[in-house]
Amino acid sequence: MTKNNIFKFFPDPVFKYRISNSDQHNQDLSKYIYDLYNKDQEGIQLSNINGWHSKPFNLKEKNSPPNNFFQNIKNHIYDVFENYGWSFNPEKIKCEAMWAVINKKGNFNIEHIHANCHLSAAYYVKVPENSGNFNIYNPNNISRNRFPLKSKITELNMLTASFKVNEGDLLIFPAYLPHAVGKNESDQDRIVVSFNLNILP
Repeated sequence: MTKNNIFKFFPDPVFKYRISNSDQHNQDLSKYIYDLYNKDQEGIQLSNINGWHSKPFNLKEKNSPPNNFFQNIKNHIYDVFENYGWSFNPEKIKCEAMWAVINKKGNFNIEHIHANCHLSAAYYVKVPENSGNFNIYNPNNISRNRFPLKSKITELNMLTASFKVNEGDLLIFPAYLPHAVGKNESDQDRIVVSFNLNILP
C-alpha cells in the first residue's frame, strides 16, 4: 500500500546551543550565585522542591557575570527568533527576569510553565552526573488525558520527553511548554541559570 504524506504541524521546539567561553562564564556565575546564596539562603519558593531559588538578578549592573553572560548569548537568542520567523528589533528584546536554582541531593523542580512570556531559557552552570534530566511535557492537555493504548512510543504519541544536559548548554523554548527537572541523585550541587524573554511592541 502506498503511504500518504504525513504533515506535522504546530511543533514545540527546544533549541539547544553550546556556549562559547562556557568555562569562564561558569566560573564567574558560580561565584556570583554562591555569593547570593550565602547572603539569602532562604531564597524564594516556586517550582523548586527543597532546592534554592534566587531572587531575580540585577541585570542593570554593568560587567556583572549575569550581564556579561546575557550579552554573550544574544546571537543565539536572535537565531531562535529568526527560526520562528518573528519580526523583531534587537532593541525591543527584553529579558524579563533572570535567576538561579541550586539543587542539592534529593532536590528537584515540579512541572511548570513561565506565564506571560514569549520564550524561556535555561543555562547549565554545573551539572554533575545523575543530577537530574530536563523533562518536557506535551502542552496539548487533551492528548495528555485521552488516548488509546500504545504499541510503541513515537513522536506522534509521546506525552513526555527527557534528555540529559551538560555544563555550558543553553536551552531556549516556548514559555508555555511545561517542563520540570528530575531529582538530583548526586552528592554535588546542580546549578542552572534561567531567564524569560519578551518582544516589546
